[in-house]
Amino acid sequence: MAQHTESRVEIELDDVTLDGKLAVPDDAPGIVVFAHGSGSSRHSPRNNYVAEVIRSRGLGTLLFDLLTEAEDRVRANRFDIPLLTDRLVGAVDWLDAREAATGSAVGLFGSSTGAAAALQAAARMEDIDAVVSRGGRVDMASDVFADVESPTLLIVGGDDTQVLDLNREADAQLACETELHVVAGAGHLFSGEGELAEVADVAADWFAAELR
Repeated sequence: MAQHTESRVEIELDDVTLDGKLAVPDDAPGIVVFAHGSGSSRHSPRNNYVAEVIRSRGLGTLLFDLLTEAEDRVRANRFDIPLLTDRLVGAVDWLDAREAATGSAVGLFGSSTGAAAALQAAARMEDIDAVVSRGGRVDMASDVFADVESPTLLIVGGDDTQVLDLNREADAQLACETELHVVAGAGHLFSGEGELAEVADVAADWFAAELR
């Protein structure tokens, strides 16, 4: 495991302060910013597991809350993709300012609705070097498919049939380099034995290749 420092951070945006966890191994060439799905947070056990595997490859990770506790109690906010995208873009800008001296590459890892925000952010920002979507509601970002230039990996469970169909359509329509990875027999939460480990391994491989 690469040595790293982990710290609690407060991401100060124009209208809100968001809590996060930043962990950056020594000499990390890049940092992966996580966008969690509906009803989740920086404490997501699945995303934290994936983040640990990514850090083992020498990359940094930033997990943060897209919404405040009060905002998250309003269910509609969880599906407000423009709002979530603004928060994600703001977090990347905050990270860029903090890490300016290191010149770190930046990747985005989005889960479910967070994947739509990740694609929207990648379409808006020039400095996103890679995107990974886990069980992503990528259809909620279909209006920017032609504008995404970041190499994008779509990871979907084989038994998550509706989301798999949406990701197959995205794989065909995205203008950027794409790859679709199907985890055989997995549902939306990748809760079966070895399924989340497969997600973490292929995501870490993607980021390790693209962020160096």
